[in-house]
Amino acid sequence: MNALTPHVAAHVAAQDAGRALVSLRDLRKSYASAAALDGVSLAVARGRIFGIVGRSGAGKSTLLRCVNLLERPDSGQVHLDGQDLLTLDRAALNTVRRRIGMVFQHFNLLARRSVADNVALPLELAGVPAAARSARVAELLSLVGLADRAGAYPAQLSGGQKQRVGIARALAGRPSLLLCDEATSALDPETTTEILLLIRDLRDRLSLTVLLITHEMAVVKAICDEVAVLERGRVIEQGRVFDVFTRPQHPTTANFVAEVIGTTLPDGALGRLPAPQPGTQRRILRILFAGPHASRAVISEASREFGIDLNIIAGRVDAIGGAPFGVLAVAADGPPGRLMQATAWMRGLGLAIDAIDAIAAEPAALAA
Repeated sequence: MNALTPHVAAHVAAQDAGRALVSLRDLRKSYASAAALDGVSLAVARGRIFGIVGRSGAGKSTLLRCVNLLERPDSGQVHLDGQDLLTLDRAALNTVRRRIGMVFQHFNLLARRSVADNVALPLELAGVPAAARSARVAELLSLVGLADRAGAYPAQLSGGQKQRVGIARALAGRPSLLLCDEATSALDPETTTEILLLIRDLRDRLSLTVLLITHEMAVVKAICDEVAVLERGRVIEQGRVFDVFTRPQHPTTANFVAEVIGTTLPDGALGRLPAPQPGTQRRILRILFAGPHASRAVISEASREFGIDLNIIAGRVDAIGGAPFGVLAVAADGPPGRLMQATAWMRGLGLAIDAIDAIAAEPAALAA
């Protein structure tokens, strides 16, 4: 059996102690001789948006379908609100599933049913009376901004509108948990942003817990509170989104993060710099600003304090969940001893500093 890495084990234990809404323990699932899930454990706290990110074939969709037992794991535990779903009979499981909504990548709307009738489908299957169905559908369409499209058919809708119908349908039974299976990967960037903002707004307004799978770290950065990185059916990293983005522990995570916040050196940037002065050394440093000193004028302070030249040659400033961070590539010139003192001082402030002289051609290394 594969033991959990310490940071993943600590995260799962902490969430379980706080009565996570969803808790998965040592899930395993194989198809033929291939392991889709190889001992996955994670915990999703109530009211959070939890992202699961990984490349194609990492096991994301299998994992999501194990949460509502559309796929039954070969072994392990699936707890929803403290209840082990694998111990339930079919009738009890169907009752629990009504508390779980699911949004699909390709909408899965019925072409011959109107928007209102698509949203009403789960209510019909649950035996909800017609009057109550109509009232609930009207409420949901207003909630997702489609009150004026109730009589339209899927062919008359844009991709974003179709996904809004899918979201409304998933919310019909008033679920406490919303599962999103690559819910934005079929949409253009502008529509993706709209749908992500809608999901976050619905989480806040309806006190939902959201479990979202994606292959795009930008989606995680946009709305998730926590994230687990999946590779070959295993969780290789898990934690708060800000922590994972600013301090990735695994090379795969660092590569994912670099796609979103990495800083690459402009072509020819080093060649345009003036030669270092005699008796000085030049280091190309990557400095990540995060936490309490993210807004501090560290570069000018270090230059004055240690008598070195710091020339910013690339960088960006961003925010994750409202917390600021910045990534700079800096040419640092000065006596070797002073350069060492300056980098030690900045590390003492909690900043991450790496020498990138030899790896400037590798963008992923700038987010490592």
